Amino acid sequence: MKTPLNCQNYINGQWLNAATETTLNSHNPANKSEIVATFPRSQPDDVDRAVAAARQAYGSWRKVPAPARAEYIFRVGELLLQHKEELAQLISREMGKPLTEARGDVQEGVDCAFYSAGEGRRLFGQTTPSEMPNKFAMTVRMPIGVCALITPWNFPVAIPCWKAMPALVCGNTVILKPAEDTPACATKLIEIFAAAGLPPGVINLVHGVGEEAGKALVEHPKIDLVSFTGSSATGAYVGETCGRTHKRVCLEMGGKNAQVVMEDADLELALDGALWGAFGTTGQRCTATSRLILHRDIKEKFTTMLRERASQLRLGAGNEPETDIGPIINNRQLQRVHEYMNIAREEGAKILIGGEIATEGKLQQGYFFQPTILDNVTPQMRVAREEIFGPVVALIEVSTFEEAIAILNDTKYGLSSSVYTRDINRAFAAMRDIEAGITYINGPTIGAEVHLPFGGVKQTGNGHREAGTTALDVFTEWKSVYVDFSGSLQRAQIDNRS
Repeated sequence: MKTPLNCQNYINGQWLNAATETTLNSHNPANKSEIVATFPRSQPDDVDRAVAAARQAYGSWRKVPAPARAEYIFRVGELLLQHKEELAQLISREMGKPLTEARGDVQEGVDCAFYSAGEGRRLFGQTTPSEMPNKFAMTVRMPIGVCALITPWNFPVAIPCWKAMPALVCGNTVILKPAEDTPACATKLIEIFAAAGLPPGVINLVHGVGEEAGKALVEHPKIDLVSFTGSSATGAYVGETCGRTHKRVCLEMGGKNAQVVMEDADLELALDGALWGAFGTTGQRCTATSRLILHRDIKEKFTTMLRERASQLRLGAGNEPETDIGPIINNRQLQRVHEYMNIAREEGAKILIGGEIATEGKLQQGYFFQPTILDNVTPQMRVAREEIFGPVVALIEVSTFEEAIAILNDTKYGLSSSVYTRDINRAFAAMRDIEAGITYINGPTIGAEVHLPFGGVKQTGNGHREAGTTALDVFTEWKSVYVDFSGSLQRAQIDNRS
């Protein structure tokens, strides 16, 4: 086994232990006896130190021209490319996803860096006519201040990049609080940001437990914005706290995404999409396909196809080339997924394949769960309504396109959606009628690109979008500017009427 990495906080350009010197361990979910890293169990005092550093750095960082700020982020992208394989190997070891997916995780960071860097020359405002003579009117984007970025473990490089890169280009300073399951990935990422030459205090890293370090960040009076990705329960607390303390907040939370397969669909194409959507990243994506809504005319045939292909998927460690599905992130989540199988049975669903913790051979060393297909699921069952976050997909039969869309929408979430059909009229109706932030036609529910908005409706989020130009709206405030060169007092809505 490799020697565990010794992770530290990164505050004001220095690598530091927590003030209490207390540490925690992260483990390889494919081999739970292997410690991947030790990391600080930070407390409010450590958060105070990071906030003070970020606050001090903000005064000068916001005055750096946006194109110059963007050059730092471009260098981060170049360094990510250079260290792509090293980071991918670490992601696979600490988080568990197969190497091909881990490389994609890093590539998202690369893409985000180059895209965000381009926005440094496109932080556009507007110029608009004034209603008065000899008066100029325009809008400009202004940074918000110190941003707390609280990120999950399932995309330990991509999601911090989604948040930090546009935030920095916009002129904010940031404090990253990563998930306690993936501290090593966060540490290596911040090492790359530091190597790009960012001034001290502009980007900071605070490790620790969400209930301690994360809570301290959310409640801190000198944090101006919280960007959070994680569970809906925690997101509700974050939103409530930020509302009470007048912080800006961006929430990206759960999903109960569905793929609709109509009777006229290309079934082989839909099958590929369903397998990737349901079992990619071991189902541990907020955009994972957790419901398959199947037209009755193809339900039996498609179920047979799905069952055959899913039963061939291979479980294993992410760094093993034959692995299709990696481990669940930790034992707590493994037991949660397993408990949903009891719920499914009690509600009358039928487990076609899987449904159990995998313990054969080397799999007993980690947190593995069999790829699982649930049949005879009705829309009101808990397994059709609650986010399981594992390699589990529920099959729901429908008779019409309209019924399919109604069932797809019948959830408290609204992140991603997918419809497979050859009928262009249905495709456009789906784009119009589906209640989700993302809709794919003849593609799986996963596959977002960094230059398009990412986020959802209903309890998936609070209306903001990450990625794309919409990320700029998260990390900037609008300022309206008026320049009156008339040489006299002009009163709006009064003096300009004859």
